[in-house]
Order: sequence, then structure tokens, then C-alpha cells
Amino acid sequence: MMSKTTVAAVQMVSSPNVDDNLATARRLLAEAAAKGAKLVTLPEYWPIMGMLDTDKVAHAEQPGQGVIQEFMAAQAREHGFWLIGGTLPLASGDAGRVLNTTLVYDPQGQAVSRYDKIHLFGFTKGEESYDEARTIVPGAAVGSFEAPFGRVGLSVCYDLRFPELYRAMGECALIVVPAAFTHTTGMAHWEVLLRARAIENQCYVLASAQGGTHRNGRRTFGHSMLIDPWGEVVGQVAEGEGVVVGEIDTDFLAQVRQSLPALKHRKL
Repeated sequence: MMSKTTVAAVQMVSSPNVDDNLATARRLLAEAAAKGAKLVTLPEYWPIMGMLDTDKVAHAEQPGQGVIQEFMAAQAREHGFWLIGGTLPLASGDAGRVLNTTLVYDPQGQAVSRYDKIHLFGFTKGEESYDEARTIVPGAAVGSFEAPFGRVGLSVCYDLRFPELYRAMGECALIVVPAAFTHTTGMAHWEVLLRARAIENQCYVLASAQGGTHRNGRRTFGHSMLIDPWGEVVGQVAEGEGVVVGEIDTDFLAQVRQSLPALKHRKL
């Protein structure tokens, strides 16, 4: 097993236009590949941030078919990297709601894992209000897959506030968090929660965010970042489009777990 693997998180400011978002993702994924990334994650809602929450329902794809899935498979194959596809809307069987789904593609472009977002965001403060349950059906199963450097745990945005989900993944080398955190909640909690998940699970955390003011007026926090198992932020981009690149070092991960064997000390 290689000790070091280069990974990347893509940050976007997605629009209501799927074609525009595909073009942006293509450019940023090429940038990540040029910087040597062997695993890349896109942010939550990267294919569409509609003018209305219901807009994504019209773009829901059936599993294994559709322009968004075809694009992700082709990008993984073209660049020869593992691609964690942020989230896309998948048909749920409920005419008015979708699944908010992460799909994982291997370097041959094969879909190898799937996670449907379990925890649905709800927030009200003044004029700011969100209720994902109106347009999204929650998932029910924990998601992970085996990469060459170890297990990768899958989570999305609001999941970050539920540490029991990460414990249920088992011991991971890396946890990914594609997100569209609001600016309000991001300012308060984004970095501290990401660092907490890295520290308590003694693993790397790669968070890929939406980061800016969208055409629908929503402002997302950005600050995509890579955090090491000691809780240190080793790379980030603040707002706007960009790519965060860093290394997963399995030797360092093993060193942290050996010097402070908290995972072995668990009683519950």
C-alpha cells in the first residue's frame, strides 16, 4: 500500500443551469487531475442549485442513466481517478421528492458505491428558512467503500452534526463531506465540526463545499478543506470556485492511532 495519495476537493458556486455546471465541473476536475489527484470529490448539489428547491426534481435521474451520471463516469475514466460525485438528484418513486445521492466511480468509470443522504437539513432564523424534507426522501443505509489507501466513509452536509453516523462507518482512513452549508451555519460551525470528526475518528476529512452567492440568492459558506487525523487543516479555499489538494498519508494516520489509541479505548 502506498503511504501517500494525493486527493482533492472541488468547490463550486452552482447555478440553475445543468450544462453550465457540467462545464465548470469539467474544468475544475481537470485542474485537480493536473495537480496529481487520485481521488476527487465534488460538492453537494453541484449539478443544479435551482431558483426553487423543487427545480431539482425535474432533473432527477434513474440509477445508472442520465447526463449527470454519464458525465461523472466519463470524467473518472478520462482522468483515471476515483470520483466521489458530490450529490445529484436520483428518482425516489415519490413524484414530488428525490434522493440526494452520492455516487462513487472508480478510475475505470464504474459506479462502485452509493450513499443516499440520511439527515435532512431544517433551519429557520429570521428570513432564512430551509426544509429539505419537502423535496428529498431520506436515505437509510450507511455508505463507505474501499479505496487503495483504506476505507472511505460517505456523508453529506447536515450529516456532519450526527457523530453516530461516522462511528457506524467503522474505522476509515478518509471521510468525505460534500456540502452546501449556509453562510450563517458555516460561519458558526463548519470548521469546528469537520475538525471534531477528524479528531474523534482519527482519520482524514475531505470536505467539498458550495462557496458563494448563488443565482437564487442563497449564500453558501465554502471553505472546502482537507483535515488530517490530528485535526489540523492542511489546505483550504475560502470562497468562490477552486480546488483544494493535499495528501493522505497512511503512515501518519497509523502514527496518530498508535500514539493515542483512542479508537481501541472505546467502551460503547
